[in-house]
Amino acid sequence: MSMPTREQLTEKIRDAKRSRKLSWKAIAAAIGTGSPILYTAALLGQMTLTTAEADNAVKFLGLEEADAVLLTEPPYRGAATVPPTDPLIYRFHELLQNYGTTWKALIEEEFGDGIMSAIDFDMQMEREPNAKGDRVKITMSGKFLPYKRY
Repeated sequence: MSMPTREQLTEKIRDAKRSRKLSWKAIAAAIGTGSPILYTAALLGQMTLTTAEADNAVKFLGLEEADAVLLTEPPYRGAATVPPTDPLIYRFHELLQNYGTTWKALIEEEFGDGIMSAIDFDMQMEREPNAKGDRVKITMSGKFLPYKRY
């Protein structure tokens, strides 16, 4: 039997989640003590798990032991349609279109010429109750990396 592709494994994971009526938070808790956002990203093919985390995921989701290997391999990140066609993902794209230059200007004014790392990075997401309808609160924190002069 051949190893599934990363896309096929993602579908197996989604099927296991759906058939067992699990939440991403419950799956993350079974994998380890790391970020539920990172674990979900890994299970959806955008990040990696440690060997122990991959083994926990495979056992919890009832996957094949060979699937754990793919969960530890560096993925091809960001393979998506641009602009995105999913409405929720498109809103993030829209945020970048509308505010990207503003964020860039304000970050450069505060920190200088450089970037915010998406590798040395933390992110949290929470529900924020609001009388007009609950809000999505996302907090991102990336290390500032100045451009090196040479």
